Amino acid sequence: MRSERFLSLLHKELEVHPELRGYYRFLNDPHKQSFRTAYYLQRLRYIERALPTIGDYVWDCGCGYGTTNFFLALNGIRSFGNTLEYYYEQIPRRREYWSAYGDVSLFECDYANTFDLDPAPNTYSTVIVQDTLHHLEPLDKALLLFFRSLQPGGQLVAIEENGSNIIQQLKLFRQRGTRRVIEIDDTRLGKKILMGNENIRSVRAWQHAFKQAGFVWDDGSLEYLRILPSGAFSDNDQDAVIAREQRIIARYPVLRKYLSFGINFIARKPAPAARR
Repeated sequence: MRSERFLSLLHKELEVHPELRGYYRFLNDPHKQSFRTAYYLQRLRYIERALPTIGDYVWDCGCGYGTTNFFLALNGIRSFGNTLEYYYEQIPRRREYWSAYGDVSLFECDYANTFDLDPAPNTYSTVIVQDTLHHLEPLDKALLLFFRSLQPGGQLVAIEENGSNIIQQLKLFRQRGTRRVIEIDDTRLGKKILMGNENIRSVRAWQHAFKQAGFVWDDGSLEYLRILPSGAFSDNDQDAVIAREQRIIARYPVLRKYLSFGINFIARKPAPAARR
């Protein structure tokens, strides 16, 4: 199933499951619907381009409501997702909805803190971390866990906010000051958990962290998203605006670095060197 078809079905789901609209806000404001949809679509297309082959096994760490996992399942790809808080309660109802379009049993899910998981080495072909890396603390421990769980040559696909975005950094500073790491009390697990407090980072900081964990950064995978305001999408062809936005991002590196809202990138676990 292609991204565009999946997104249209997600819009329909929001009509029957309005409790999801606090997170997926596509339908909440008609003036921003195209703007928000375009951003989500670009991220989903990025994952679609990075999809492994059927038969591979994906870990979606911090899978939230499981949306990406349902997309994977409808493309014949098996995945495991772990999530916390209120997200987990919505997944059974969502299974009912998406089961009309494919085999959602390919999506396994557990209520679990990432650091409590102990996957066997070389289990997954792909790890997806979507809006999750900036919540994982300590980060170095999380990256080592991902590295160990990936098969040689496997990939980590990251969908993140751009920590160099000046506007977003000012907004977050007003919200949380310098408290980049907090402790939350998970009553279901009966324990306290360290969590990054919207601890977004720059591309350079991510590159350094992944290198320290043994990953190889894929330079050609880096993608910047969302630089135009919501008004640019109103009553205009969505893909045409996306194309114009990407031309601006490609042409002006300073704007790209400091005003793009989102970043996508891939890092890989090295494959063993071939014997001669």
